[in-house]
Amino acid sequence: MRIHEYQAKELFRRYNIHIPYGGIAFDPDEARSIARRIGSFPVVIKAQIHAGGRGKGGGVKLAESTDEVYSLTHGIIGTKIITSQTGPEGKLVRKVLVEENLEIDKELYLGIIIDRKTSKILIMASEEGGIDIEDETVAMSEKIIRLYIDPNMGIQPFHCREIAFDLKLTSSVWKQFVLMLQNLYRLFADYDCSLVEINPLVVTAKQSIIALDAKIEIDDNALFRHRGIIEYRDIEEEDPLEVEASRFNLSYIKMDGNVGNMVNGAGLAMATMDIIKLAGAAPANFLDVGGGTTIEMVEKGFGIILSDKDVKLVFINIFGGILRCDVLAKGVVQAAEKTDVNIPVVIRMNGTNIEEGRRILFESSFKPIYTADLKDAAQKISEFAGPGSMLGGERHKV
Repeated sequence: MRIHEYQAKELFRRYNIHIPYGGIAFDPDEARSIARRIGSFPVVIKAQIHAGGRGKGGGVKLAESTDEVYSLTHGIIGTKIITSQTGPEGKLVRKVLVEENLEIDKELYLGIIIDRKTSKILIMASEEGGIDIEDETVAMSEKIIRLYIDPNMGIQPFHCREIAFDLKLTSSVWKQFVLMLQNLYRLFADYDCSLVEINPLVVTAKQSIIALDAKIEIDDNALFRHRGIIEYRDIEEEDPLEVEASRFNLSYIKMDGNVGNMVNGAGLAMATMDIIKLAGAAPANFLDVGGGTTIEMVEKGFGIILSDKDVKLVFINIFGGILRCDVLAKGVVQAAEKTDVNIPVVIRMNGTNIEEGRRILFESSFKPIYTADLKDAAQKISEFAGPGSMLGGERHKV
């Protein structure tokens, strides 16, 4: 789960990680009041969306007066910001963070992630922070400092001193950095984070270490341990289909392709997406309905796929085990009876109760394209949704 910058900074404050003084505003009047509390100008106005690159997209502004704070906030809230991370559709801004402007002596980069290859926590740092670091990561790879931490041992002061040395920090900020990094690692571990990033982490002209920006992502599987953090979820920043799927405990991720797919099991899902690509098409989603799926969950999952306007074809690939084929068939038929299915639906299933599943499909008014093997399924995907397919940009009536 991704949270907003202002929410991440609330967590930073709990762990004594210094941040600029400011507050969150949902309208221009509130932004102006925060600027008055700050008491000095200029102030920074930062759009709060789940995407980086806001500065280049016009989502970060400097205001020299309370009137300018009002006018700039009025121009940001309610507009869409397009960055390299939002895609061409952009993100609608609903709130802004108003903060004091700092006199910066040096900008740094600092991030903590899980390195799955080594099963360790990876701390990354660089002397060159700021808005361009993500675009220049490949070119700057030799400038990235990497330190691997054994999670069983945790971070130690000597780890922090090693990074401080590599960052060429002066003695005046050395101790601040060591304490800050220890606190940042503790936050990362305490909240089961998959990412904590500060870009930039700045050394001010007064020789203070301040987190100018903040980005935190938390492992969804650990949210049951952090009930208070669940309140930070902003569903308006998420894809509506993913939000709907989560209400039924379905593992759904929206993608950019044209073939919607439903499978049971993450491994089968990955193989199915490979088949779709090999057929010359592209997956429109990842949907793992899992093993203990009910008829209602199958029905809802199929309905979510059908509601995606980008989907030209649906491919259902099920191996009946814990999820029986008859349960799958009943859910699909029920969803089809409630929806005008005007695109091809290819179904390949095998396993428990396969004959009953086939009977349910064939006796229904819904007539999918049934296939017994993956080779035939790939051919049909290529025919209906691949290069030069008969669909083109048109819908196809089954």
